[in-house]
Amino acid sequence: MTFLTFRRATTLGVAALGALIFWLTHLPLPLLLGPMALCLVLALSGVRMQDAGVLGTFMRTFLGVAVGASITPETVRHLPDFALSLLFVPLFITLIGAAGYPLFRYGFKFNHPTAWYAAMPGGLQDMLVFGEEAGGDPRALSLIHATRVLFIVTLAPLVMTYYWGTDLTQAPGRPAADIDPWQLGLMVVCGFAGWKIAERVGLFGASILGPLILTAALSLMGIVTTRPPAEIIWAAQFFIGIAVGVKYSGITWKEVQVDIGAGIAYGIVLALISLAFFEMVVLAGVAEPLNAFLAFLPGGQAEMVVIAIIAGGDLAYVVSHHLLRIVLVILLSPLISRLFR
Repeated sequence: MTFLTFRRATTLGVAALGALIFWLTHLPLPLLLGPMALCLVLALSGVRMQDAGVLGTFMRTFLGVAVGASITPETVRHLPDFALSLLFVPLFITLIGAAGYPLFRYGFKFNHPTAWYAAMPGGLQDMLVFGEEAGGDPRALSLIHATRVLFIVTLAPLVMTYYWGTDLTQAPGRPAADIDPWQLGLMVVCGFAGWKIAERVGLFGASILGPLILTAALSLMGIVTTRPPAEIIWAAQFFIGIAVGVKYSGITWKEVQVDIGAGIAYGIVLALISLAFFEMVVLAGVAEPLNAFLAFLPGGQAEMVVIAIIAGGDLAYVVSHHLLRIVLVILLSPLISRLFR
C-alpha cells in the first residue's frame, strides 16, 4: 500500500486549503490552525480522512530537535531558577483531576476508567492505552483529549495575538539557506535516531523526547550549534494540525453531543484553572508572563512546543513544565485510579 492513499491525499489537500484560508484572512498560526480547523469541519461533515503516518511522526521529531538545541550550558545554569515554578505543577494536576473527574463521571455519565483518564492531562496516546486497559472507551477518550488539545491550542494564539499583541507571524528560525549543511544533516540524524532509540526503549513521547535528549547532549558538547530552520518548523506545524483534525474522522452526531461537548466543557475548566495558576506564578515573580502562560496551558506537548518556538518563549522553561506534568500523570494516574475504584 503506497503512502499517498486517496484518503491521505484528500487530507493533505484539505489541510493545504485550510492553511491558505487562514493565511489570506490573516488569522494567527495559519499552518497549524488552518489544517486543524478545516480537517475538523470536513470530518464533522462526514468526509473520511487519514493522518500523514510515518511522515507526520518524523516531522514531529524536529520539535524535539529544536528544544534540544536550545539547551546550552547557559540554559543549564538557569535550570535551578525554574524550581519554584515547577513546585506548582503537582498542585496544578491535582486541581485539574479534582475538577475534571466529577465533570465526566457525574455530569456526562462516563464509566470510571473513561472519566478518570479523560480528566488526566497527560499525553493523548498514553491516556488512551491506560484507559482502554482499565476498561474505558477508547473512542470517547480520543475525542475528548483531541477536543481538549484543539480548544487550548486555538485559544492560546488568540489570547497572545489579540490581548498581548504577540507577533506570531515572525519566522520560527533562520532560513535553511543560512544554516551550515553539516548542521542540517546532523539535525536530521538526531531527529530520526533519537526517535527510533527512544521508541526501542519504550520511552513515552518517543518522537519528541528521544530527539530532544540526543540533540541536547550534542548541544551541550558544542556539536549542534543551531536550531532547525524556519521551513522545517513550518512543515512540522502543518502535519501537527492534520494530526489533531483527522481524529474527528468518522464521528457521529451522538459523539458530537456527548464526547465533543464533554471535551469543550473540560477545555473551559482547564482554561480557568490555567488562568489561576498563571496569575499565581506571575504574581510570585518566578516567571515572565508569556512563559508562565505557555507552561500552564495543558495542550498537547507538540502543539505547545510549536507555539512556544514561534512566540519566542523560553523553551527550556516551557518544556520542563509540560514534561513534569506528563511524567507525573503517567506515573501516578494508574495507581490513584485503582485506589478510587
